[in-house]
Amino acid sequence: MNAPDFRAKLREVPHQPGVYLMKDRLGSIIYVGKARDLKKRMSSYFMASQKMRASLKTRALIDSIHDFEFHTVRNEEESLLLEGKLIKDYRPRYNVAFRDDKRFLLAKIRLSDPWPRFSTTRMKKEDGSRYFGPFPHSAALNHTLEWLNRGFGLRICRPMQPGEEEYRHCNADIIRNCSAPCTGRITREAYLERVAEACRILEGKGKRELFDGLRKDMQTAAEALEFEKAATLRDVLQNLEKTLTPTRQFSRGRGVPGSVKPLEDLAELGEQLHLAGPPHVMECFDISNVSSNHIVASMVRFTDGLPDNQNYRRYRIQTVEGQDDFASMAEVIRRRYSRILLENSEANPDLDLSQESPVEAQRRLAREGRAKIVLPDLVIVDGGKGQLGMAVRELQALGLHELPVIGLAKQHEEIFIPGRSESIRIPHDRGALKLLQRIRDEAHRFANGYNALLYRRRMHESLLDECPGISPNRKQRLLKKFGSLARIKAATADEIATLPGMSKKSGQALLDFLQKNP
Repeated sequence: MNAPDFRAKLREVPHQPGVYLMKDRLGSIIYVGKARDLKKRMSSYFMASQKMRASLKTRALIDSIHDFEFHTVRNEEESLLLEGKLIKDYRPRYNVAFRDDKRFLLAKIRLSDPWPRFSTTRMKKEDGSRYFGPFPHSAALNHTLEWLNRGFGLRICRPMQPGEEEYRHCNADIIRNCSAPCTGRITREAYLERVAEACRILEGKGKRELFDGLRKDMQTAAEALEFEKAATLRDVLQNLEKTLTPTRQFSRGRGVPGSVKPLEDLAELGEQLHLAGPPHVMECFDISNVSSNHIVASMVRFTDGLPDNQNYRRYRIQTVEGQDDFASMAEVIRRRYSRILLENSEANPDLDLSQESPVEAQRRLAREGRAKIVLPDLVIVDGGKGQLGMAVRELQALGLHELPVIGLAKQHEEIFIPGRSESIRIPHDRGALKLLQRIRDEAHRFANGYNALLYRRRMHESLLDECPGISPNRKQRLLKKFGSLARIKAATADEIATLPGMSKKSGQALLDFLQKNP
């Protein structure tokens, strides 16, 4: 088979920053890259001289390319953010970086705290804090926050409300890096004014004047032969320029430039599966069992072809011993749809008097706006006939015989339908299949993310193993009562003393140990 000729398509690629996606002959994305100049970078892949000098891995990638697409952005920082987002979404086999679920850093400050302080995080929560970012250059952000804290005298200590005790162990005030709010050296109003000015800089307001001032100071220091000071100002300026470059946030599933047409893909999917209409609400399930300790499942919901993140759900498998995908799928399907039936029944007591089938009754409630949880138009399970069979069995046990359900097997992207021996294969260039792949991959990402979260919690909880006097039995009792290490830290010595084998003294010793080892 002759290699594809990309010369005509390469003429459409502009000399602009952006990201590009390489695809194989099946339409699967095998590599995602970024470039300052898309045309130069992408043209280099198809030059014979470049291929001769490339590594074996790059040659294999080039030989596998059957098609490509590209997306332009405003600057290099945006291309880095979008590249990371697409790699996490598609997990191409030729990409190494960004394949984990780690996100770019955000700067965070909770203005309602007595003495607010900046911190960094990778997860934005609805906790009343103010967030800035994401920032593609983590080192630059950390240096920028350090400069802001030092310049405005903001505290960096961890206690919520520091006092005299914390001040005794702090040197920041001595070296003039902190305004020492803990000892009353500054009023809260004056401190908050400093915080507001620092936030204003992170927002990018007045950055031109700030940059001009730093350049002037750097030049003055250089002329005075104060080269160390000039070099420090140079580093500050470079970090600020990297941090404050305007970027858009590319959220997963939404706001991503491309040729995705959700409503058209939905209509095509409905036709391919012979449904009554486009499946406007779809739910997809995936099982993640990296280890036998914690088997988890995810359920993601797409509404009108786009992720409905507020209705994602995750589950810890409770009734299955060992790694059993079939039984795990049965459990999560049973829990999800029995919950829907129960909540809608409790919200509508007259539902039990209806002569309709359960699916018809749920659809009527949705049309009338009385459904607490809307039943999906299509259920998708990640897997083949085995997983599909377990899902069908559980749905039938709940009376949901008429609810459309399919299995999507990843190896050949085969679609299995109950009662049909032959699978359906939608061409790889069709939007209907790409829509199924997006929801399946999102379910897979969400499940793996939950498994990774539980793993990090287990690693964090291992701190209890290092605490003197905490035996495995005591550790188990502590975690069973409080649920997590964070809740143990928030407890009092008296609460811990209620556990068998624990006293107030040992409880206080545990809290002191956890305080010293955050």
